[in-house]
Amino acid sequence: MEKWYLMTAVVLLGLTVRWTVSLNSYSGAGKPPMFGDYEAQRHWQEITFNLPIKQWYFNSSDNNLQYWGLDYPPLTAYHSLLCAYVAQFINPDWIALHSSRGYESQAHKLFMRATVLIADLLIYIPAVVLHCCCLKEISTKKKIANALCILLYPGLILIDYGHFHVSVFLKIKDILPHHVQIIVSFCLTLLSLLPACVKLTLQPSPKGFRFTLVSCALSFFLFSFQVHEKSILLVSLPVCLVLSEIPFMSTWFLLVSTFSMLPLLLKDDLLMPSVVTTMAFFIACATSFSIFEKTSEEELRLKSFSVSVRKHLPRFTFLPRIIQHLFIISVITMVLLTLMTVTLDPPQKLPDLFSVLISTELTSANPPLLLRKTGPELTSVPIFLYFICGTPTTAWCAKRCHVRTQDSNWQTPGRQSRTYT
Repeated sequence: MEKWYLMTAVVLLGLTVRWTVSLNSYSGAGKPPMFGDYEAQRHWQEITFNLPIKQWYFNSSDNNLQYWGLDYPPLTAYHSLLCAYVAQFINPDWIALHSSRGYESQAHKLFMRATVLIADLLIYIPAVVLHCCCLKEISTKKKIANALCILLYPGLILIDYGHFHVSVFLKIKDILPHHVQIIVSFCLTLLSLLPACVKLTLQPSPKGFRFTLVSCALSFFLFSFQVHEKSILLVSLPVCLVLSEIPFMSTWFLLVSTFSMLPLLLKDDLLMPSVVTTMAFFIACATSFSIFEKTSEEELRLKSFSVSVRKHLPRFTFLPRIIQHLFIISVITMVLLTLMTVTLDPPQKLPDLFSVLISTELTSANPPLLLRKTGPELTSVPIFLYFICGTPTTAWCAKRCHVRTQDSNWQTPGRQSRTYT
């Protein structure tokens, strides 16, 4: 019975943190004419409620795709429709066709935040609690601690309850034709996820399934045709599921994944919520899993890697200390870069300096997270690849590979993009 009291307290704490973050600013607040992703969510409710289904995804006089055209799968559209029915009951002006564009008020902000919170209460939070309760390898105390850390992961909270998501798009049309890009992306994604899926099929296990989720999520993030900064959440959420198996590496990854979204979080005045939620998450992980005490080769899942290296370098026994020092350097660098970004103006000739430094830190701070497992579990999951090539906010790439950071929208046919530097 005590277990459920504690789990209830964890859920209430997670809800409190979410609602506190929701009191802050959001994407595009008071920034006409396009506003931001907050307006995109509202506009999708307007479109799905006022237009027949066959017109949702097509350009028309009532559905200008250049103004936040609906470009997510039908499940998202139906969710918007459900929210629109509630909005119509409360205040029809919120979703009135055409006239509601750019609608902003405290009452509407409360409604929009509530739609996210209710969705979490109905779907995400019960799934987290069920997952943690079903873990057989750990004690009840660790199950509750696991739920606490997952529910306090700042990346998801800041995006869902603060920002409402800004996207980026990598334009390499001058290097490869459009149709070739799609084929190459598909082939690379398939090839990168195939080994883990094959092994899981031949040797299924719950733990192997969780690690395979991480591997497949990384494959889609690294090689997908369209990439935006929120995509890292597709990897971060599976990593949350392996917190109890590899607490040190998982905590490191989740901290850096949140830091990778710093430019877009700063853009919407979410610095304070970012700092507070990140510190709370780190403290929860450090105290719940004693992450600094679990840095041996076995606990880091690097024993196989170390053994293979020692075949050539017999005295190579200091890998755990290297990992610990890299973690400390990584955290210090993230703090310094945050302070520099907030307090200093970049040189006029180098306007993207801080974005480049953030990307450089992410590259240099790649934890060698090779999850060397045996038996039915995953053989190798190179999570460190994210830090090497998964950062979309890189000005260096912008100059050499024609990368442009887009303000709050997917780059889809018929949609007008807005580029800022």
